[in-house]
Amino acid sequence: MANRSINLPLAKAFRDRPVFVTGHTGFKGSWLSLWLDALGARVTGYALPPPTSPSHFETAHVRRRLAHHIEADIRDGRRLRTTLEKTRPEIIFHLAAQTLVRESYVHPRETFEVNVQGLVNLLEAVRELKHPCRVVVVTSDKCYANREQTQGYRETDPMGGYDPYSASKGVQELVVAAYRQSFFHPAGLGRHGIKLATARSGNVIGGGDWAVDRIMADCIRALIAGRPIGLRNPAAVRPWQHVFEPLSGYLWLAAKLAGPDAASYCEAWNFGPAPQVFKTVQALAEETIRCWGSGTWRHRRPKIAPHEAALLTLCCAKAHRQLGWRPTWKFTTAVEQTVAWYKAWHAGAPDLQALSHEQIAAYTRAAQQKKIAWSL
Repeated sequence: MANRSINLPLAKAFRDRPVFVTGHTGFKGSWLSLWLDALGARVTGYALPPPTSPSHFETAHVRRRLAHHIEADIRDGRRLRTTLEKTRPEIIFHLAAQTLVRESYVHPRETFEVNVQGLVNLLEAVRELKHPCRVVVVTSDKCYANREQTQGYRETDPMGGYDPYSASKGVQELVVAAYRQSFFHPAGLGRHGIKLATARSGNVIGGGDWAVDRIMADCIRALIAGRPIGLRNPAAVRPWQHVFEPLSGYLWLAAKLAGPDAASYCEAWNFGPAPQVFKTVQALAEETIRCWGSGTWRHRRPKIAPHEAALLTLCCAKAHRQLGWRPTWKFTTAVEQTVAWYKAWHAGAPDLQALSHEQIAAYTRAAQQKKIAWSL
């Protein structure tokens, strides 16, 4: 149930505001929609049906918390424009995407159509409707030209992408930059009223992710089945973080875009964990086994495997310095909370929406203890 009495900067920013979330049936989108509901926002979701079964969207009954649930394809530009015209959101979070690297090797055309043309459809609708709003486009840490460097990538580093998915995310950033410069320039906010920013985050974990080839989902499926967790690249290093970390960044960025200095936030932003949380795939699997209480892992070496980066990290100094945002949960807490959600699901817990809200509240309390700006 929405907690409309909480007195936080985020609640003040979102309470009773019409918010439009694309990709709300996906893992991150469903958690974001539930959090927005807790803040008192009126959420319209626009997406295809949940991409997996089970899914967080279904098991946490997210649809019940929405003002509007629209099942539609982001590639349908006309339907998207009509929906935006009817709902007239003040805030848009764009998360609709084909999100899997390995899937992009199988369906490269679809990956570019969804991720690039879908974004163009959204920005064109915003441009044509001329309705002032704040837009946060969620891309990925994989948008960067990855040189396998130990230093975290900064927002000013060049875009790239070895595989179709990563390349599509780099192109998304270029598309947003082009629209911002050509149509939504921050210097002209008083004229057009469109505040446009992008958010880049690393690998997220959390309860309710069942996507194929996602490490946590693979771990849980193996542990439930009583078989060893198969790891393709156990030494690969990733900026693991709980899904609440980047979501809190997206929310706080959108809130800051409403202020008098909004122009300074119409940029790209990294949201990732502290450097000490850059862990290997093996470390994540072993921590998951510890929290589950049993299990093993093995190195699974596929005969033919597409290219996957061995090292990818982010520098989030800009978000720390200019937004006052920083991560809240340490690595072990992130894994513990994630496994606790899956354990509850596996045990047949009757109300996973309540558990999801409880975890959001626990994260908020932890942020308050650390005196992080968005939570005070």
